Amino acid sequence: MRSGTAAAAIGAGATVLVIGAALLQAAGDNPALNAALSLSVPAEYKDLIEDAGSTCPEVTPNLLAALLTQESGFDPTAESPVGAQGIAQFMPSTWEKYGVDGNGDGKRDAEDPEDAIPSSAKYLCTLAKDVKNVPGDKQANMLAAYNAGPQAVIDAGGVPNFSETQNYVRSINALANQGGKGGKAGTAVTAQQGVTAVKAAQAMLGKPYSWGGGNSSGPSTGICCSPKGRSGADINGFDCSGLVLYAYAKVGVILPRTAAAQYAASKPIDPKDMQIGDLVFYGSSASSIHHVGMYIGGGYMLNAARPGTKVRFDPLDSMRDLFGVARPIHSSTKEI
Repeated sequence: MRSGTAAAAIGAGATVLVIGAALLQAAGDNPALNAALSLSVPAEYKDLIEDAGSTCPEVTPNLLAALLTQESGFDPTAESPVGAQGIAQFMPSTWEKYGVDGNGDGKRDAEDPEDAIPSSAKYLCTLAKDVKNVPGDKQANMLAAYNAGPQAVIDAGGVPNFSETQNYVRSINALANQGGKGGKAGTAVTAQQGVTAVKAAQAMLGKPYSWGGGNSSGPSTGICCSPKGRSGADINGFDCSGLVLYAYAKVGVILPRTAAAQYAASKPIDPKDMQIGDLVFYGSSASSIHHVGMYIGGGYMLNAARPGTKVRFDPLDSMRDLFGVARPIHSSTKEI
């Protein structure tokens, strides 16, 4: 959806709200994951994910798809500020030890999904064995080990109390669980829930932007670092998806942590049918979504825009790459 067309359609006929006026928890410990892939994934990776998702009992296609969504948004050329590479975001040292030649072409390439996707499943299975004696939810511990390393999980006796790791596990489990319940075919939030979520977000106006900041309880310190090197580790506030996660948690709707994962866990909406509280997504494609805001009517959104700003109101066309809008799917699972 092109931004100009989408913005015009969204603004037309919308109920104009007076800016600043009052406007009308993640995954459970044992999400019921489907053995079949029901999450929406790029067509070219579907068979790879379904095959790799049966590597061991602890890994399912939905879980693997949710992990890849969280790690890279299915971008095989993704590279993190700390050097993690490819669709599954392997660090070079980890890839050297666990990477496999999945397509049999004689080389192991972290940026080749045919190698990286089966390698990520194999690595998850290895981690599941490494932390099998740690108390708590086995699946959450496995995912935490993928993010923070198995020793951190063993030392903590479960998911470590790191905000990044907690958010990571929460987001992947929530997305995988929603897929197991039918994903986008589930029940979308009501108009009243949308209004109530916006009111919760509006109460956070003026809170500072923090990269990786915000959770279902409210503002929090974030992590390092944004693509331009800005850290949220010493800022108590929200990033774009953290604000959305918090607002919808206030009405009992659990969403994943990142903007791309939130789109995957929502139902696309025709702009002419938009209602207050719908989510507005930015990016060139579903797999490259990098930003989300909350629609408030009149061509405006409530928004945690970028480092150095505060939660505020912005026009929908304040960013050039408006991709589309979607309505969150209702989930009633509880937080870790």
